[in-house]
Amino acid sequence: MTEWLAVHLNPADPTTRALTWSTIASSLSKGVFFSVSVLYFTRVAGFPAATVGLGLTIAGCLAVAAALGAGYLARAIGARQVLVLATAGQGVALLAYLLARTPAAFVVVASVAVCGQAMQRTALTTMIAESFTAADRLAVRARLRVAMNVFIALGTALAAIALAVGTKPAYQVAMLATGALTLVSAYTLVRARRPPQSARVETDPAQRTRSGRPTRRSPLRDRTYLAVTALYALLSMQFGLLTVGMPLWVAGHTRAPAVTVAVLLAANTAIVSVLQLWAAHRTTDLRSSGRAITQAGALLALACALYAIAAYGSPATAVAFLALAAIAHSLAEILSEAGSWTLAFELADPANAGAYQGVSQTGAALGAMLAPLLVTTTIEHGAAGWAILAAVFPAAALATQAVCRQPRPHRSARPPHQL
Repeated sequence: MTEWLAVHLNPADPTTRALTWSTIASSLSKGVFFSVSVLYFTRVAGFPAATVGLGLTIAGCLAVAAALGAGYLARAIGARQVLVLATAGQGVALLAYLLARTPAAFVVVASVAVCGQAMQRTALTTMIAESFTAADRLAVRARLRVAMNVFIALGTALAAIALAVGTKPAYQVAMLATGALTLVSAYTLVRARRPPQSARVETDPAQRTRSGRPTRRSPLRDRTYLAVTALYALLSMQFGLLTVGMPLWVAGHTRAPAVTVAVLLAANTAIVSVLQLWAAHRTTDLRSSGRAITQAGALLALACALYAIAAYGSPATAVAFLALAAIAHSLAEILSEAGSWTLAFELADPANAGAYQGVSQTGAALGAMLAPLLVTTTIEHGAAGWAILAAVFPAAALATQAVCRQPRPHRSARPPHQL
């Protein structure tokens, strides 16, 4: 166990170690925030649920632009600098929730917090793309995802203390902790050593301009990359399906006890934590990534069918079908994420990593913004709605695989930095 902790939580590479501990702090913050934020906004701050929903929707819309802009900003000032600034900004915004007293103030604070999170995702993937070789990029990202899942779960457990106490000071302390942990995450990155100079991208002289600078492709003119990004936006709605659609379905359409929701989410966390590295090792190129995403689409279709069937049985039968659905859903998640990471890295121009990763994360932001509305609207139609979702996911996956089979444009060399 000690050796496992040393390898995964304290890796030898300084960049990986900084990113790992930053992820640990930010994930603890997320676990607490996910558990207490809505209740804090409505019960302590006194905002109507409609105001909270509208504010977060506005913030989500702005986050789409923030994710894209962060890529170009990373190219200008460096991915690490953007990651530090975005993380620190989000930490300050989380603390500012304690001071928000009007709907307008809530919308402003929520916009800063959500945009900061979107910018972090872009800056993080850009930093990984620029700092590591192809095989190491996937390994690092998978390790960070494992750490994220484990410590979000731990943060959720810590938040249970505030929920159990249930007083205004308890909620305020929990919200204070979310901001403080996020600032610790930013400080960890500030203290990190910069990646070695060898991490700079080396390009073929033929791929340089007359001034000696690398020739950069624009992701906004890269039809293949834009297609993959749009398809990923559809596939990423699976997260809204798990965190929004599934709880509403279990509570409103099945005879399963409400506690089943917590059990299924815990099972998802455990499966992703255990198998994400395995999935990353299976997606090392475009072909294997397309195959993994196709398998994920089939598993998502199966999960949708199982969720729908759970509405027609006894409590025990409902729980059984929901458990099988959660397993299929979790396997789909790890396969689709691993495959999508590879596509986001391999199809990008390494000389313009920031812009490309910004476009990629824009797809994720679009999926996150649209998922709650589309998922809840769809499943309200019962089995017919689940049938629609069961068709959308594999269709997006098959289309992604078709894109992967297209000829690749000439690419410059990968950065030589090794773990």
